[in-house]
Amino acid sequence: MIDDIREDAESRMKKSLAALDTAMKRIRTGRAHPSLLDNVTVDYYGSETPLKQLGNISVEEGRTLTISPFDKSLIPQIEKAIMTSDLGLNPSTSGTLIRLPLPPLTEETRRDLVKVVRGEAEQARVSIRSIRRDANGDLKELLKEKEISEDEQRRGEELIQQLTDKMVAEVEKVLKEKEEELMTV
Repeated sequence: MIDDIREDAESRMKKSLAALDTAMKRIRTGRAHPSLLDNVTVDYYGSETPLKQLGNISVEEGRTLTISPFDKSLIPQIEKAIMTSDLGLNPSTSGTLIRLPLPPLTEETRRDLVKVVRGEAEQARVSIRSIRRDANGDLKELLKEKEISEDEQRRGEELIQQLTDKMVAEVEKVLKEKEEELMTV
């Protein structure tokens, strides 16, 4: 029973880390990377479709993304979707290719992005601690129903705490890497 609770908590904590990783990929660092466009969706014949399913996205010269749509008639919709996204990018079209130049980040923008990154990391830590609280509550419930002993409950809480510490350390590692990436000119 204790192992089931620990495994459930570990699975949920890993999902929190995956969500943090996704959030970190959305925050641009001045270098072009196709994952910047992962959350951009385009109105494709009445349904919202991820941009990466509608064309090839590649990096050109380190600071420019290029999009080559499979259906060339979609170019205006793709441009509109990029401009209405919160990325702050302005597409330019040359024939059948859409170019997205990434402007260099200013020092002020970098500091603002570091604040955003820290906020995302804090959300992940809060989520992990909430999962710990739920797991400890499950252990207390088992003790109350006399399905486990107090020693087993204490051992279970120690296992959950070790898992929590490990996951929070992983969040800190991701945060540190992203901050360094943002502050590197």
